[in-house]
Amino acid sequence: MSQLLILTALAFLLDLLAAPVDLARAPGTHVVTVSGAAGHYTEPGIAINPNDPRQMVAAFQGGKQVQGTATAVYSTDGGLTFAPGKGTDSTDWRVLGDVTTTFDNKGNVYLCSIAFDHLGTSGYWAHNVHRNGIIVRRSQDGGKTWAPAVSNVKTFSHDDDHGIQFEDEPRMFADNNPTSPYAGSLYVGWVEWQLTQSVMYFSRSKDQAKTWSSPIRISTKAGLPRDDNGGLGGYHQAIGADGAIYAIWADATSIVMTTSHDGGASFAPSRSVVPIGPPYFGDVPGVSRVEGFPQIAMERRRGGKLFVCWSDYSNGDVDVFVAASADQGRTWGKPVRVNDDPIHNGIDQFYQWMALDPVTGAIYVDFYDRRGDVENVKAWVTLARSIDGGRSFRNYAWTTVPFNPLRAFLGDYTWIDAYNNRVAAAWTETETAATRANATTVIKVGTADFTHVAP
Repeated sequence: MSQLLILTALAFLLDLLAAPVDLARAPGTHVVTVSGAAGHYTEPGIAINPNDPRQMVAAFQGGKQVQGTATAVYSTDGGLTFAPGKGTDSTDWRVLGDVTTTFDNKGNVYLCSIAFDHLGTSGYWAHNVHRNGIIVRRSQDGGKTWAPAVSNVKTFSHDDDHGIQFEDEPRMFADNNPTSPYAGSLYVGWVEWQLTQSVMYFSRSKDQAKTWSSPIRISTKAGLPRDDNGGLGGYHQAIGADGAIYAIWADATSIVMTTSHDGGASFAPSRSVVPIGPPYFGDVPGVSRVEGFPQIAMERRRGGKLFVCWSDYSNGDVDVFVAASADQGRTWGKPVRVNDDPIHNGIDQFYQWMALDPVTGAIYVDFYDRRGDVENVKAWVTLARSIDGGRSFRNYAWTTVPFNPLRAFLGDYTWIDAYNNRVAAAWTETETAATRANATTVIKVGTADFTHVAP
């Protein structure tokens, strides 16, 4: 046997030994650190260009200091390598964060973030908050350069603005459905923290983020005013082939949904559709806080089935779930457990994110996974895939080297995107040299390719 074959076999065996128990590697796996030197990086988003899937953009917040900037990195080779984009920082605001990114149907890519100078009371953001808002930048070259001009979705420009609130956790989406009458539209939904309540807001742009519609409230029932269980959180949406918007978020113990059939000009009254455990849970060992906020996706191939994904501790330890609806969200089936380790084993799977491949209809979910550590501390990243409409999921090891969270702030979310059998996700890890006294983090992007995997 040649030396090369021996080394290859040895690397494969070490890979198996390092991976979580009984999990094969995701096919074509490649994982790269995109944030550079370790710092305080969190809350990444990632998007694949449907017009050219070799193009990807990942975005994240943070830097060397605890509070930092919004950063975007781009790839032109399907996620093998990434380079930093230029022009994502701001001289107008002290902090940018809660970033998301998306491509539109023309190949433009957008970066959405909150912007603020100073937060209010911890967890009660509208109390003594300073000027803040939601801003969007556009890139016309795949994320290499970003226009210096920003568009304001909603901002309080001065500290003495009347009725100042805190705009938080915006999520941006593009209508790329070729049959949609609203194709090319951009949508942003977010939670607004007020002194007495939390409410969900929505705005749209029909001119490539040059202007935004006046924000409208879309949550019929308000939540509590603190960033905790009882507050509203985790806006996410799916867009049907006809342009219909299916928007969801979490309240105290359920997933709430509303719909729009006029391109976001108006929405139906929101209502609880799926009961869940409380979306915040602080009992995950070694993590500063964890959220199980939901995602929603809609398939285009088999009658427009809807799926929601979330995580909670209704089984004792934290698990990931998917539920499906075949009637546009009016009724929902029994939740399916996505992680396939033994139930009630005391091992947590958390910070999930879901995407549906618009070409193949396959569902992908990534999450932090502790099944390889009987102490329930070290975490790997697992990729789950369903090719039978969410009835079952196969789990794959996306990473083979675990990390210890060390009580670092891992952010409020990960992100995943998929297109034509190729999958890309972005997540936060503590870096290998971190200690409890200096729990620094990095952002990683993982890609996988299921093109040659049999159904």
